Amino acid sequence: MKRSFGSDNHSGIHPSILDAIARANAGDERSYGEDPYTEKAVDKFKEMFGENIDVYFVGNGTSANVLSLQVMLQPYHAIICAETAHIQVDECGAPERFTGCKLLTCPTPDGKLRPEILPPHLTEVGFEHHVQPKVVSISQVSELGTVYSIEEIRDLADFAHAHGMFLHMDGARFANATVSLGCDPRAMTIGAGVDVMTFGGTKNGMMLGEAIIFFNPEMSKEFKYIRKQGMQLLSKMRFVSAQFLAYLEDNLWLNNAENANKMAKILEKGLLELKDCHIHYPVQANAIFLSLPRETAFKLQEEFFFYFWDQDPLEIRLMTSFMTTEQDIESFLSSLKRIMEHR
Repeated sequence: MKRSFGSDNHSGIHPSILDAIARANAGDERSYGEDPYTEKAVDKFKEMFGENIDVYFVGNGTSANVLSLQVMLQPYHAIICAETAHIQVDECGAPERFTGCKLLTCPTPDGKLRPEILPPHLTEVGFEHHVQPKVVSISQVSELGTVYSIEEIRDLADFAHAHGMFLHMDGARFANATVSLGCDPRAMTIGAGVDVMTFGGTKNGMMLGEAIIFFNPEMSKEFKYIRKQGMQLLSKMRFVSAQFLAYLEDNLWLNNAENANKMAKILEKGLLELKDCHIHYPVQANAIFLSLPRETAFKLQEEFFFYFWDQDPLEIRLMTSFMTTEQDIESFLSSLKRIMEHR
């Protein structure tokens, strides 16, 4: 199979992560997170974000989002998110089913929420016949490949807190955002007012696992029960924790994301040289959304896998990963040019 441009989930596992799993398999350890790997992984996160945090590991991104949201909500509450948000589009209604809360969506030009578009969802605050907004949820990187600046995150946090709400960050591609901004991860999260975030690694070299990080430990006092009831207390948690230890060691998480972002910029440069290719959003991380002539796009998909994001008008999404190479980019662009020349 040629390199897939469909998703960074299609990439393999980084060799250092595989080695860490094998090393953790050397003997017996206590279960349910009471092992030294989990303790050391939590310490790694505290080095990154500060001592006054709580960290919990779960199996996947959907559970991380659902359980981290659940902490902040009662069933009569609502979550405000972009209409393209992963919790709205790609989690099969899990946030609504398991939190009991309604999602209130906002149309956005680039996948990013802004304080000025949120007030229409606040007009019925205090009115018992309507759900009460309690969480603003953002994705960093957004589902359209755009990245919130630190100032944009802080503005949203200030707005949320001023209206008695919390700010939740879906950080499935947090590494790509950190590389894109070139910032301290603490500045983009606790320093900008984020209350809870999920920290993903599966799209960036890990096999499985997510971390849920509470920047106010008061919020997570009951979380161990929520995680257990949510079926995410993993018995052999050391095999997730060991991955995070390797992932955070020697900046592997940033190096992997740096390659993915760099390959996306190289691909963008090549696409911009083509007459009938139109890129729709700024390429700020490892995703490119573009339009091509319909016949060209379908011919190209016979050679390289990618997703059609929309059919009318036609829009495709290209994703790069830590495994993408310049040779992969050259091969993709060469095929695209050949198809265009023979239309």
